[in-house]
Amino acid sequence: MIGDILKEACQQVYEKTKGLAGTTVASRQMGRGAGGDISRRIDLIAEKTVIDLIRKRGIEATIIGEECGRIEGKQGYVIIDAIDGTTNAICGIPFFCCSVAYATDFYLSAVVDAAIIDLARGDLYYASKNEGAFLNGKKIFVKRESTSDSIIGINMSGIKPAVVERLAPIIAEATHIRQFGANALEMCFVARGFLDAYIDLRGKIRPTDVAAGYLIAKEAGAAIYSDDGSILESNLDVKTRFSYAAVANDKIREQLVTLFAE
Repeated sequence: MIGDILKEACQQVYEKTKGLAGTTVASRQMGRGAGGDISRRIDLIAEKTVIDLIRKRGIEATIIGEECGRIEGKQGYVIIDAIDGTTNAICGIPFFCCSVAYATDFYLSAVVDAAIIDLARGDLYYASKNEGAFLNGKKIFVKRESTSDSIIGINMSGIKPAVVERLAPIIAEATHIRQFGANALEMCFVARGFLDAYIDLRGKIRPTDVAAGYLIAKEAGAAIYSDDGSILESNLDVKTRFSYAAVANDKIREQLVTLFAE
């Protein structure tokens, strides 16, 4: 079963990278990955671990990875962000993860299996389409009801002034704003009810960043929107960029309605 293999890959990355965060080995620059960012040694160790396991288990899908780019296969797509939150990892900040998903077609909506492991804590999140989302074997759900005391995650890294202006009403009215530094794991925080919403309007997110978190959040009950308010859809190309907002329920979406006014 592909979902079990994705979980196994995440667990192997956890074992292979344990103790590397914050070390000079982890932070060593190894050129640029296909996604355009500087590849660190920890990125390459993690991605190779996933690819080797995927092939060893007989999955011959096309692989789309943030470092490796596209490796052609026969059927389906495995989407890998082997270290999401690399900056946190190389600084030793304990918030980064391995994210792996499987899609039957070249679109986010075709993702049918996903696994994400918190590489600092060892927590394993996973989902299969129409079967719910789980954390360490226990089913998880978004917040069914948001209150005025909601917690909203917003990615503010390298954000343009125009986007800050767009977010200003949300920032001003929200009781709590958080940024942790790993989109995939922050989407898991929406899925398990820690965050009421997670927003990234920078136009910088790649499908590799969110493919697994997309399914896990959806299976937990979240709705995921493009920055124009439509349901998020994207191809899976490593060069693709987009913005999105993952929200736990209709009430929090109503509170964020100004985001989708343009």
